[in-house]
Amino acid sequence: MKRSIGHLPRRAVLAAGAGGLVAACSRKGAAPSAAAPPTTLEAAAAGPWRPPADRARDAWRHPAQSLAFWGLKPGMTVVEFWPGAGWYTDIIAPFLAATGGTLYAANIQPVSPAAQAVTQAFQRRIKASPKLYGRVEFTAFGPNSGPAAPAGSCDLALFLRNLHDWMRGGMAEKAFHDAFLALKPGGALGVEAHRAPPGGVQDVLAANGYVQEAYVQQMAKEAGFAFEAASEINANPKDGHDHPFGVWTLPPTLRTAPEGKPPDPKFDTRPYQAIGESDRMTLRFRKPL
Repeated sequence: MKRSIGHLPRRAVLAAGAGGLVAACSRKGAAPSAAAPPTTLEAAAAGPWRPPADRARDAWRHPAQSLAFWGLKPGMTVVEFWPGAGWYTDIIAPFLAATGGTLYAANIQPVSPAAQAVTQAFQRRIKASPKLYGRVEFTAFGPNSGPAAPAGSCDLALFLRNLHDWMRGGMAEKAFHDAFLALKPGGALGVEAHRAPPGGVQDVLAANGYVQEAYVQQMAKEAGFAFEAASEINANPKDGHDHPFGVWTLPPTLRTAPEGKPPDPKFDTRPYQAIGESDRMTLRFRKPL
């Protein structure tokens, strides 16, 4: 199934996507040396180096359970697409460092000052604590990027709540293609994405941030992946999927005005705080042997 996508300007899309990440770059956890090496996913998720604001979101994102579902194991080689400010990297990298693994961090291709600021801050933080984060190889993913990791080198690739941005930028198919190339035969692709209700026609630009699960499975199939399993661990039945400012109306963004407009102090965010974070699909695909 081929798609004709009326792309928004890719430079604008990447800059917009980086804007939210810039706000997340102020990260104050405990001193990295204050904790023992995390040799389990649970220990990595409980790490005191993680900022309190990040740990507060574990109730919605279930990182240890999600990573276990996707198949992360000691000593693996992993590629994380668009780690941004490092919400998941703060769990994955220490775990791999403690167990002899390697992480490829394919951050946003720096095509704007905002994106460049995110990437540079992320890299500085990781490089400043080599004992904690271990061997992290910095690569990039974007409309004109090269390999996210050496071909056939990875056991696991991860798309963590970024698929809507790539659809908006016309890069979703490239993401699946690049992940397929990076994985070893038999390697897995883990996907977390805002889930749209089934049925109807998928907006190929995912303007409201939501993506149909069947659409994700189709894109993965076209790239050569085989669907393996789905989990409801990150589901939220309170999410009605229809909010005035898309998925960003919900926490953690709590947007109060259309994108690009000043915040509206009169907009009541309390109903959206009561809903919590978005309803999300959690999927696992496999590169055939």
